[in-house]
Amino acid sequence: MQISLDMEEILKKYFPDLSPRQLNQYNQLIALLRQKNENVNVVSRKDIDNLPINHILHSLAIGKYIRFSKGSKILDLGTGGGLPGLPLAILFPEVNFHLIDRIGKKVNVAREIAQELGLENVTFQHGDMGECKEKFDFIVSRAVTDQPTLAKISRKNISSLSKNALPNGLITLKGGQLENELGNLSKISEIVDLSNYFDEPFFETKKIVFTPLSSSEKKQ
Repeated sequence: MQISLDMEEILKKYFPDLSPRQLNQYNQLIALLRQKNENVNVVSRKDIDNLPINHILHSLAIGKYIRFSKGSKILDLGTGGGLPGLPLAILFPEVNFHLIDRIGKKVNVAREIAQELGLENVTFQHGDMGECKEKFDFIVSRAVTDQPTLAKISRKNISSLSKNALPNGLITLKGGQLENELGNLSKISEIVDLSNYFDEPFFETKKIVFTPLSSSEKKQ
């Protein structure tokens, strides 16, 4: 199955530096998610036809907000079938991604897909955040829970040494009105409309929220 011309044009429009290998990996990712979703519901079956825009491109919005430095460590909390972690791992092959989820069969789907894509920069964990002892530069998440809860459970896993242009912290993909959800975090968080990055109507109400979680010191 070849990637649709429309999807290839969209990827090239927003990420013009993608290599032929990366474009092929996105092609495979879409096909594999469709295939495996027939047995394990990792994407709503009502939304499976919108997979390229609503899930793959949506995940890649994080790559428009920040370009992770080589060697950075990123945790995808509540990855499900590998979103946003797998699309980001394709985009940033020199960045290390650790994908964690409480549901083992979903973690297994993400692991199988990564193996078939030949991704060597991704590791996996079946469990919850309390069982993860590693330190990361950023924690990313998509449609898991509210920002204060995510900040509370993940703060201990944020490294104090920064490698990137932004201080280490939490980057989430959200939708709708966020002021009430963020509470006190609104004072330190940045909210960015995804319509700044993408033209498709789906993104009109979608946002990225960045919350710094440590007083990171820049690497000397």
